[in-house]
Amino acid sequence: MEREKLGSRLGFILLSAGCAIGCGNVWKFPTMCGQSGGGIFVLIYIICLIVLGLPIMTMEFAIGRAAQKSPVKMYQQIEKKGQKWHIHGYFSLFGNVAIMAFYTVVTGWMIYYFIRFACGTNLQQLVFIPGKDANADAIQNPFIEMFTNSKINIVFTGITILIAFFILCFKLQGGLERVTKYMMIALLFLLIGLAIYSATLSNAAEGYKFYLVADFSKINGKVIVAAMNQAFFTLSLGMGSMAIFGSYINKERSLLGESVNIIILDTFVAITAGLIIFPSCFTYNGGQVDGGPGLLFNTMATVFNNFENSTLGRVFGSFFFLFMVFAAMSTVLAVCENIVAMLRDLTDLSRPIACLICGVVVFALAFVTILGNTVWTNINPLHTGSIFDMWDFFVSNNILPLGSLCYVMFCCNKFGWGWDNFVAEANTGIGLKVKSWMKPFCRFVIPAIIIFIYIWGISTFSWK
Repeated sequence: MEREKLGSRLGFILLSAGCAIGCGNVWKFPTMCGQSGGGIFVLIYIICLIVLGLPIMTMEFAIGRAAQKSPVKMYQQIEKKGQKWHIHGYFSLFGNVAIMAFYTVVTGWMIYYFIRFACGTNLQQLVFIPGKDANADAIQNPFIEMFTNSKINIVFTGITILIAFFILCFKLQGGLERVTKYMMIALLFLLIGLAIYSATLSNAAEGYKFYLVADFSKINGKVIVAAMNQAFFTLSLGMGSMAIFGSYINKERSLLGESVNIIILDTFVAITAGLIIFPSCFTYNGGQVDGGPGLLFNTMATVFNNFENSTLGRVFGSFFFLFMVFAAMSTVLAVCENIVAMLRDLTDLSRPIACLICGVVVFALAFVTILGNTVWTNINPLHTGSIFDMWDFFVSNNILPLGSLCYVMFCCNKFGWGWDNFVAEANTGIGLKVKSWMKPFCRFVIPAIIIFIYIWGISTFSWK
């Protein structure tokens, strides 16, 4: 099967950044930040991106570009005879499917809120007004009402999956690359405009203080673990999501420089999302920043409801949730492309047939997730909370950090691909180069950090 290629460097950067930029940046990042101490979480998160994210992303790209295969087949192309590194490829396949089992549900929430704003829904119906009684709050909270409504979740998750795999039916350049370019450019313009508006809110300064000033008294093991896992989650590292795009590019540019560009773009979106959310929390939500999954939905609906001009509030609300749809769909498209590519490498199926099969499987698993939020709320798999939480635990707490560790060990040791082979591939082309002094850091320090934080995280995980 002939390997498809991206049409331009811009397409590669925006597509890879689109995979990284998504709900992890604009939904999960503010949520984790609010629950983990604000500014201190942001500081540790940025350190994790530089120390761990940058080298591991470069390694993923290098393996993918050298192998010219999807993650499920790439190790066989470059591993030494008799080695078993290719087993990780099947875990990568599971990881990509697992993340779509709950990520497509979240994307459906974005589409639902966008449609309700765009169709002129009374904004008051989307606003959460806390009451004294927790049960009353559950009734009043429109996010909870949506979260626990099977019909809404099934319909909008189905729409998400249908759109994604329809686009992926077309060839790489005409489908995924073209659509992602337009979505990413529109996303950035919408993001900047909303951040400027949030700066005009009455308590914006308090929001910025919580978000941007590090309070070192709040640092603890859970904050560090959360920051590392979020860094891996937001960059989609450890499960081959970046390796697949490495296999679609030529050798004109070195890979460290491309990784820097993607991480800068990804971090810009995450930080700017916080600049939108936290001024709004302190202006309209009494400084409550630990609202969990509903933080973004409840807070931003309140913001738009408080516009003096209700029509303007509806327009801005529509644009905001359109931006959220673009952010989420960019990741859905990228990860689903990875799933399709792996199935095609295993079976040699055509794109349309592979998309149909993958779409059915993803929807079936997402359907199970939806039932876990609605009619199966008493089911607590692995004592992680819910089926939704179980998928997140598999991906964020296990597959991403352990998969990242696997890439590091493979690229930096003679019992894997080896440092020299990795550097030769990563440094091919113009741009920033991997330096020899980085070898001991990548070979010893990065694995030690990942193993230590992983064990710490599992041993202190809040089993429910």
